[in-house]
Amino acid sequence: MKKTAISLAMAAALPTFAQAEVFDYYGKANVSFQSEDEGNGTVTDVSSNASRLGVKGELPLESGIKGIYKMEFQVNMDGEGDTFSQRNIYAGLEGGFGQIIGGKFDSPLKVAQKKVDLFNDLEGDIKSMVSKSDNRPSNAMQYTTPSFGGFKVAAAYISNKEAELLDDEGNVIDTRDNGTSISFAYDNNGVYLAYAYDQDVEGNDWSVNRVVAQYNFGNLQVGGLYEEQEKADNSTQDGWVTSVAYKIDSWTAKAQYGQSDIVKTDGETFSLGLDYKLSSATKVFGFYTDETAADDYERSYFGVGTELKF
Repeated sequence: MKKTAISLAMAAALPTFAQAEVFDYYGKANVSFQSEDEGNGTVTDVSSNASRLGVKGELPLESGIKGIYKMEFQVNMDGEGDTFSQRNIYAGLEGGFGQIIGGKFDSPLKVAQKKVDLFNDLEGDIKSMVSKSDNRPSNAMQYTTPSFGGFKVAAAYISNKEAELLDDEGNVIDTRDNGTSISFAYDNNGVYLAYAYDQDVEGNDWSVNRVVAQYNFGNLQVGGLYEEQEKADNSTQDGWVTSVAYKIDSWTAKAQYGQSDIVKTDGETFSLGLDYKLSSATKVFGFYTDETAADDYERSYFGVGTELKF
């Protein structure tokens, strides 16, 4: 009798769980074969380009509120290093009041760049030359407002628990204070505008300002990003990047150019790419990136690959 009652309860709950998408498995496999030239000869490599696996879902609660979660892991498909590493992992609540989550996830400032970086996760994305501020901090709490006519605000508090600042060799040089990351974004009818600000996220007494604009009309997308970073010693560095993409049937041609003093002095980056969609979830692509900086720094990449989303 008890087993029958439990079975009936589970059967009654299944439609609700299915409608709420309690378990939604997803992933992206992005692998490219590429060559890299840093002036000392060409080296070939297979890159997994932040391939990932994850599960996410929602569970309906009372008063229109639902519980939400995401557990996402990067997969090194090239066989180098650890097979899995953490990406966005969080849990929280969502409803008419907005959304609140806690865990490890992309900061509001990182999310604010949206898709201006057309070469994200490839060699030549903005992290390689334009910006150091695309962070995914641990021990974070974030509140995001509902969308009001396309306008949305996100604010994150990043705890300093076990937060360590490392030098280029991985040695601990300091501990980070509690940090904050805030973004204000407008996204409506193909127009996207955003301003984001970080305080004590990159380092103690470091602040970052980021302004983003993107416009889609027809098959054309244009975008730009400007960022200024002020360090504890009151020194400032800035950088910018602009991008354009144009779709013709299944083809998408892309170009991106940027300059910055944030990653390297007098840094300059230029990328060209061409994507071909085999289906809504699969594409093949090719790209070329050239980067230069002061002290005769120069490197270039050429690669071809495929991306599958599931």
